[in-house]
Amino acid sequence: MKIAGIIAEYNPFHGGHAYQIEQTRKAGASHIVAVMSGNYVQRGEPAFLEKHARAEMALHGGADLVLELPVPWSCARAQDFARAGVSLLHAMGCVELLSFGSECGSTALLCETAQALESPEMRDCLRGCLDEGMSLPAAREKAAAQCLGKEAAALLQGANDALAFEYLRALKSLHSPIRPLAVLRKGARHDETGCAEGFPSAAQIRSLILQDNPQGEKSLPSFSFEILRREITAGRAPVSYSAMETAILSHLRRLSPADLALLPDISEGLEYRLYEGIRSACSLGSLFSCVKTKRYTHARIRRLTLHAFLGVTQGDTALSPPYLHVLGFNDRGQEVLRRMRDTAKKPVLMRASGLRTLSPAAQTIYRLNACATDLFALAMPQKQPCGMEQTKNVVRLSSTG
Repeated sequence: MKIAGIIAEYNPFHGGHAYQIEQTRKAGASHIVAVMSGNYVQRGEPAFLEKHARAEMALHGGADLVLELPVPWSCARAQDFARAGVSLLHAMGCVELLSFGSECGSTALLCETAQALESPEMRDCLRGCLDEGMSLPAAREKAAAQCLGKEAAALLQGANDALAFEYLRALKSLHSPIRPLAVLRKGARHDETGCAEGFPSAAQIRSLILQDNPQGEKSLPSFSFEILRREITAGRAPVSYSAMETAILSHLRRLSPADLALLPDISEGLEYRLYEGIRSACSLGSLFSCVKTKRYTHARIRRLTLHAFLGVTQGDTALSPPYLHVLGFNDRGQEVLRRMRDTAKKPVLMRASGLRTLSPAAQTIYRLNACATDLFALAMPQKQPCGMEQTKNVVRLSSTG
């Protein structure tokens, strides 16, 4: 048994994701574990459809076991997102490979550059760029160009390669034996909505589906589209961020600068700028626009806003996910779960009844995640009652090969 892990959102699961799984198996993996974002994603929004439906897509697409990345980390900045995902794979105690998409496709080049990015010279250069008022991604790219050359800076321009560096950093900090495996990304770049050869991005597919464009169906594997159509028919998809807008704004207006200062990734008095934006904004779009600056990116403001609405604090994201929450598995995934009985360093949670066996800290995260799911249920076309976190069953499929 050779187990590989993939950290993903599958929002929704498309051909590019299936290609990555296929290439990971060609690299020798017999079993694939996906650590998948729950009901909220890293761009600071609710997922397009509910996590169990996306886990079902992943299982049909070649994954064997799907674990959840809980909400404090699923909608966090890249460093925290990557660290949490890697920590879950490491905690399984039996994962040998970490597979990730890459614009350059070279594991060796990424590892070499990651080491250079940690040099004292690079850190000093980065500090200087940040002092100029640049955002962290822009400052890192400029510092890399100055200290390491254009090739290293070019790697940071790719969203997948930039995230790969965070995966590599997390593996190093954990002293993890898991080996990285870069899989060349084909087709549209991350979040690109224009036409591109190869696989379209998830953002492009979501856009097509929302427009009722027939190309949306053609852009998905048949099993993904059938699951999506089932969820749409049942009134559970597509989940709309705009449906949450008034609820989010009303909650934000109750918060003080002191409350906002507790949010993850708040620094340099950003809580005051965010507070003033909240007081004047009548829409999320206007809030994001008035708070955004050269220093504070649109994505950062979106994540801060969502964390404030969901009640996520710095104390939550400073930790690592305290349990391994199973969303779905097949026969091969069950083999991995059996192996984890002897190797897992964190408790495995299969159903809500297992909550009582968790530590108080783990129970706090579970309840935070459950509350976030209750709010997510209000953004569905047909609003759902509370309790989905407790009533949704683990997805179980039979292996096809």
